[in-house]
Amino acid sequence: MSKTKSAADVAALIGDNAIVAVNSSSGLCCPDAVLAAIGERFRTEGAPRNITTIHPIAAGDMFGTRGVDHLAQPGLISRIIGGSYPSGPSSAEPPLIRQMLGRNEIAAYNVPSGIIFDILREGAAMRPGVLTKVGLDTFVDPAQEGCAMNEAARETPLVSKVEFQGEEWLYFPAIRPDVAIIRASTADERGNLTFENEGAYLGAMELALAAHNSGGIVIAQVRQVAQAGTLRPHDVRVPGILVDYVVEAPNQLQTTATPYDPAISGEVFRPLDSFALPPFDVAKVMARRVARELRPGWAVNIGFGISANVPRILLEEGRHGEVTWVIEQGAVGGIPLLDFKFGCSSNAEAFVASPHQFTYFQAGGFDISLLSFLQIDRNGSVNVSKLSARPHVTAGSGGFVDITSRARRIVFSGYFNAGAKFDIVDGRLVIEREGKIAKIVDELEQVSFSGPRAIAQGQEVLYVTERCVMQLTPDGLMVTEIAPGIDLQTQILDQAQASLLVSPTLRVMDAALFQPDGKSPSHAARVAA
Repeated sequence: MSKTKSAADVAALIGDNAIVAVNSSSGLCCPDAVLAAIGERFRTEGAPRNITTIHPIAAGDMFGTRGVDHLAQPGLISRIIGGSYPSGPSSAEPPLIRQMLGRNEIAAYNVPSGIIFDILREGAAMRPGVLTKVGLDTFVDPAQEGCAMNEAARETPLVSKVEFQGEEWLYFPAIRPDVAIIRASTADERGNLTFENEGAYLGAMELALAAHNSGGIVIAQVRQVAQAGTLRPHDVRVPGILVDYVVEAPNQLQTTATPYDPAISGEVFRPLDSFALPPFDVAKVMARRVARELRPGWAVNIGFGISANVPRILLEEGRHGEVTWVIEQGAVGGIPLLDFKFGCSSNAEAFVASPHQFTYFQAGGFDISLLSFLQIDRNGSVNVSKLSARPHVTAGSGGFVDITSRARRIVFSGYFNAGAKFDIVDGRLVIEREGKIAKIVDELEQVSFSGPRAIAQGQEVLYVTERCVMQLTPDGLMVTEIAPGIDLQTQILDQAQASLLVSPTLRVMDAALFQPDGKSPSHAARVAA
């Protein structure tokens, strides 16, 4: 018997005060047609009301996939729990959901993505909740913000601090959703789901289990429906016994910017020379310096920003394959993609479910993480999740807190301050206009990563900027390398709000980083000779 329904039909099944879990990652794997139908039903019927939405990774974006913004209507949502939120340029109009939480119209929480998957998994197993050290001494900790994004959320705390067997832990009660909305490529008439055209599985199975075992309903949006019994069992990632309704959406996008690209779903492998290499500029210099920290055989996590170009640096330098890239959406290996397609990889070795990837991250199973920063303080703590002046510029924490909580090594990268203008002349960095907004500050807007906790745990932490490299030490942030052409006092120490230490063995960054061909002038001379 077919389980296929229209989007409008399944939207009518969602009741007031429901907890609705959505499997999504920005524009990747977003069940946008179903979310749009729920929003349309509320506009015409005024129902459902006061629902809670929970999405481990952002549902939608600012570039064409509206996602949770379909639901951002007064009276429809009363609470939202997100690992990340739609984000984009500061010059653009903020997403509707951001406007609502900014006006305190809904209770909004930013919970690390991996913890959200854990909360749902515990709910599926009818266990009481999650005990974790992920997030201690950060904004996740009740001693700071307890994940609350606004006053409405602070009135109803989501996390508490408890003692268990003599140790301090964060406790998140399990959540048992009434509805799970997931997405796949194909469903058969019995509701079995395959993901052959998707760039990630995310947490489809975990969300389906959580809703089903809680007595709720599971809605799957798919590109196409096949005859029962025609899907290969090894290809089925979510069995039909967990799926109540299927919505066919033949025009669903693979990503925000992509109707369909078989390389994203691992159905074909792209030639290595088809990947664009970054142009020579200051950002490339930083990516090159970050790449110097990698060692053959390592498993390497990367985040958005400067670090996203490091795989292209290795490709250009003939080092592709030396390390294995691992990203939170679930891809292992290959070459992670950029811009709207970030979170996907081409030529991947494997796709694993995001909850499994986060278990790997939370225990520090990988070798190094390459991430960005918005602000750094004198103790090496990092803010990556909040800028009050332009809140929708950052997506929130996403998997950042899960990844950094026990990572053995971390390299943060970004510009030393905001607004500066640069040039590279004869292998030397020239600052043509100094930035006006400090990023090395006395106090962070929000603590996404705790430097003191990293020291206590023995984590190795480096900070790469265009003008210097800094290292986290027990005494604070220490400048260890300086770019050629840069003055230590006027262009580094004086441009930081926080006091910086200077290494007694301060050295100049490798000149090759600042050459278009990546070779130092002395090397070029030796080759010519």
